[in-house]
Amino acid sequence: MTMIIIVALFVAVLLIIFWRSVRIVPHSMEDVVERFGKFHRTLSSGFNVVIPGVDQVRERIDRRVQVVSFPPQSAITEDNLAVEVDSAVYIRVVDAYRATYEVANFIQAVEQLTLATLRNVIGGMNLEGTLTSRDQINRELKSVLDEATRDWGIEISRIELKGIEPPSSVQEAMEMQMRADREKRAQLLSAEGEKQSAVLRAEGERTAAVLRAEGAAEAQALTAKADAQAQTTRARGEADSIHMVFKALHTSRVDPDVLAYHYLQKLPEIAQGDANKVWIVPAEMGSALQGLGGAFDRLRSEVVNLP
Repeated sequence: MTMIIIVALFVAVLLIIFWRSVRIVPHSMEDVVERFGKFHRTLSSGFNVVIPGVDQVRERIDRRVQVVSFPPQSAITEDNLAVEVDSAVYIRVVDAYRATYEVANFIQAVEQLTLATLRNVIGGMNLEGTLTSRDQINRELKSVLDEATRDWGIEISRIELKGIEPPSSVQEAMEMQMRADREKRAQLLSAEGEKQSAVLRAEGERTAAVLRAEGAAEAQALTAKADAQAQTTRARGEADSIHMVFKALHTSRVDPDVLAYHYLQKLPEIAQGDANKVWIVPAEMGSALQGLGGAFDRLRSEVVNLP
């Protein structure tokens, strides 16, 4: 019975020793192991074996990117205005040994270094530059922090300024200036719109006047062309009429007696009209009457001489 108890105790001690000698490290983690109080090695993720009572885990280091958010801090700009800066730093441990032994608390060290560097950078800029140059501030901060944390086994992945708040009085003044700028731009846009509208109206009126003038000129040209064609047609008709009359007279061999008779028939038409207040007998009327009288005498003698 005693032997069984001794064996059981021995097995239990072995199990305890085995359990304490096995070290399971999670993924993306590293354990810093010391042997007799001195750095021995780092345990990577997975299954590891240590010597109980000889090896001791000093620190477990997270190799993932860590986000360190700092409370808002006050900084003075170059033009002596206080601003509240809210920032966040993304860091990653690249060397577990240095992060453990070169700095007591690397997160607190990064925080203090970031705030000090941030005050220096903002102190060299005015308020407007601070509010509009976040990328420049981030680059300067990252450059200084990279140089300082290189010996700590820390890598600065990214720096973000979450907010820069100027004093309330400055905010009110900036809002008033923004409103004034917006009103000024609105007035300029309105004036520019009215100017363009006036220019367009003037161009439209000028174009309309030019088109009206061109239309009137074309209408006059067409009217003049139509009148010329009408006069040409009338003249051609009159010429054709005269030519036909002349041809008819030449063909029928009309004698002076007939011409005198027709001349007497046309005299009343010549005397018609409101403008004819005085009727002047043409000098040719006597010759026409004489010719007509001779014609009647010849006609009477021909009638008498009929058998």
